[in-house]
Amino acid sequence: MAVTTIDQYISALPEDRQSVLTKLRDTLRANLPKGYIEEISYGMPAFVVPHSIYPKGYHCDPKMSLPFISFASQKNFIALYHMGIYADPELLDWFVAEYPKHVKSKLDMGKSCIRFKKPQEIPFDLIAQLAQRMTVSDWVNKYEKEYRK
Repeated sequence: MAVTTIDQYISALPEDRQSVLTKLRDTLRANLPKGYIEEISYGMPAFVVPHSIYPKGYHCDPKMSLPFISFASQKNFIALYHMGIYADPELLDWFVAEYPKHVKSKLDMGKSCIRFKKPQEIPFDLIAQLAQRMTVSDWVNKYEKEYRK
């Protein structure tokens, strides 16, 4: 059965992962600028720009809201997917420079995916700062410039 709410997603996880993902969700909720909403997107918890703000939707599927941040419990790590890091080299550079100030282990990252193999080392304060750095209008403008050509 596919989950339809973030609460369902989190409650289906092992207990040790539930507390970490709850804290991650709470950190994002408390720090994302106004306008982003929560929903399940691509089978995982996400914060998106709703159609009421950006009616064009996601270019890959216009019926979907515009994704911004998602998180997931993967087999060997917790993943945070941040589309702003993928689209904005300055934001990426900032994050890469700040990361070692918060975590002793090496940054494990793909294009938009930050992987945390040790949940106890997730830098929630850094994630809070990252969440605050891009408003909905900043993200929509960056998205329009980079992906809606």
